[in-house]
This record gives sequence, structure tokens and C-alpha cells, in this order.
Amino acid sequence: MTAHEDLHAIPITGRPSQRPTLRGILFIVVFNIGCLLINGSQLLLVPLALVAPKLYRAAIRKTKASFGLLLVLMCQWFAPTSLVVTCEGGNGIEDVVVRDETGRVTGLRLPPQVVMIPNHQIYADWWYLWCLSYSMRAHADVLIILKASLKWIPIVGWGMQFFRFIFLARSWAHDKASLTANLARLARTATGTQLPFLLLLFPEGTLVSPDTRPVSAAFAAKTGIQDMRHMLLPRSTGLLFCLRALAPHMPELKLLDVTIAYPGIPRGGYGQAYYTLRSIFMQGVPPPRVHVHLRLYDVARDVPIGTPRGAEEASPPERVVFDKWLLERWQEKDALVEMQLTEGRFRSSSEIPAASSAPITGNPEDTKKWDEEKGRNGAVEWPIRLNSKAEILGAFGWFGPVVFGVAVWRLVGLVKGVM
Repeated sequence: MTAHEDLHAIPITGRPSQRPTLRGILFIVVFNIGCLLINGSQLLLVPLALVAPKLYRAAIRKTKASFGLLLVLMCQWFAPTSLVVTCEGGNGIEDVVVRDETGRVTGLRLPPQVVMIPNHQIYADWWYLWCLSYSMRAHADVLIILKASLKWIPIVGWGMQFFRFIFLARSWAHDKASLTANLARLARTATGTQLPFLLLLFPEGTLVSPDTRPVSAAFAAKTGIQDMRHMLLPRSTGLLFCLRALAPHMPELKLLDVTIAYPGIPRGGYGQAYYTLRSIFMQGVPPPRVHVHLRLYDVARDVPIGTPRGAEEASPPERVVFDKWLLERWQEKDALVEMQLTEGRFRSSSEIPAASSAPITGNPEDTKKWDEEKGRNGAVEWPIRLNSKAEILGAFGWFGPVVFGVAVWRLVGLVKGVM
């Protein structure tokens, strides 16, 4: 019988049992209770929007932070894993990592205002990337662009509306004006208040799968582009539009290129055959680790977005230049995934990534130097877990402390009654 820790390397359909475990059922209960309590906190805030809009937005931001904490906690309790993080630029990962007095990794020191562009392998990508945002202290400021139909999913969809996620409903001609206005407003707010800003975009648009892989390969053959081995050709339209909408209002905006890979997926395999939200959290087979490689680009200096002109789209020549730039970055990401498959890991590099003037660096005075075995110019492993027990209550919104207080009060009453 295959050891439990090796089940991740077996396709889900070939595993001994595909039924939810007791832990998985408990996950459903706890996660949904958490979402309900956070959503309840949001509903209580609605009247505040009429009398104190700024205070309302600040309070809603706190509920988004609670959801980020909840995602981390669900990994910690029900599907333990670690992020193995590498990067390029500066003196390696130790310039970026934050450790406590014992040497335990507690976070990553990265720019506060970024557009994050990862490759897309499994539906759980967004979950782990939100956990990555927690390590960056940006989990209260994640933004996602979604299909409008998702806003009506019970509980989670309502919460996404409160989180001010951007929903696109109709034709691009109709959506682009509202998208520009939303992005400009959010950028001005983040810049004016000096809050973090993290827009998560998947340029591939969808997962690598048996359905999407042939489409990408056919387009590559049609256009004379060398096809990717491990991912889909990126689509530039949405990313370029968002960068052009944000850049005029956010001078320090960075593009954070994230390459993500999971162990156990063979060359030519598809991630969803090995990892689904159901298999990870309900069947108890998470990836033993999630490999994450970071590269940073300064949008104003390094990314050829052309000359932003409000809601106007890029000209054809500007589009051609950006398409070429993004394709080159994706070819580099494809090579990184090949490296991970061959060597079982990504490698950090002190070299600034191609086409970038923005090395990933932290504050050298705050950086502790460690030997090669502990990660100098290598990788750091961050177990996905909350940094303090107090944050457990925060993961359940403002109702968490209330429920805990009531439970303690009743327990004290029972003890007094017995005495």
C-alpha cells in the first residue's frame, strides 16, 4: 500500500479512497461557519456605509483580512503544507524573508503595491496565492476580477461583493469603461492612504487541461510561436489594460511574476488530475509543499505598457511590443517549471531577472544571515500557518471573539453551578 504522504503523486482517480474523510467533513463545517460569520459581520456594517463611508470601507477591509486568515487557518488545521519560496535579485531570499527571534519564517518583505501574475495549474492556486499575500501582509488588500455570475454564489459570492472585487458582465466594449473607473478609484485610494494593493491576474485565463492545451498549441502553430511545454500561451489584453489603468495613479506599482509548481505532477500531466479543492481539503491529500518563485518588475521602468491614456486601449504597435515582452516572460516561466520537474525545486539567483530594474530586496539591517543549509541564496520554507493564536479568532470575523466570550462565560457559569 502506498504511504499516505505519497498519495499526491497518484492521480485522484487511482487513489485507494476518494471519499471525504471525517477531517474533510469537519473542514466543510468550520469553513462555512467562518464564511457565515464574516458575512454576518459585513451585513452588520451596511448601515455604516450611509453615514460614514470611509469608516465602512476600513471595516470591510478588516473582514477581507479575516477571510485571508481563514484561508491560512484551513490549511493549518485541515491540509498542512508549506510554501517553498525562491526569488531573483539582490542577495537572494534572505534579503526578503522575515524571521522571528527563533529563526522561524514569519513573512516576506515585498513591495506593498503589486499586480501579481502567476501561471495557472489548479483551482487551488488562488487559495495558496492568498496565503502568500498573508506572508506579505497584504491579505486584507487582495483584488480579483471575476465573471459577474459568481457574485450570486451564496455566502462566498456575497462576500466577494463586499470585498469590492471587480465583476465583468457584458461585452468588453461595455465593461472596459467601468473596469477603468474601478481600477483608477482603487489605485487612488491605495496611494492616498498608503495601504497595500494586490491585484491578482492569471494571464493564461484558465487552467492547463486536456481541453485547453490543444487550443494553445494550435494557436502557437498558427502564429509561428514556439508552444509552451508546461503552461498555456498568455493572453495580454486584460493585463495590459489593467496596467495602463493603474499606472497613472500608482507611480510605485510593481509587477510580481509568480511561478508556482506542485510536486507529484509528472511531465505532461495536468494539475487538476492530482490536486482539487475536494482532494486537498476533504480527502486530506494536500501537496506536501508548494514551490513559488518570485520575480519583480517596475511597471514604470521595465514593462512596455506604452503611454496610458485613460480608458483608451493600447495602439496596435504598443500591443505588439507588450505581447512580445509578456511572451518572453512566459517562456522563462516555462523553463522554470522544467527546472522544478528536473531538480525538484526552483533555484534562487542573485541576478536581477531579465528586463527588470527592480531587484527583490528588503532592509539589510533587518536581515539575519544564515548558512547555506538554512537558505542563503537558496529557498526558504514557510509552513502555511497563522503567526499567532490570537489571529484564530480574527479568522471568524468580529463574531469570533463574541462566540469565544460567550462560550467562556457559559463554561464559567457551569463550573460555578457545580461548585
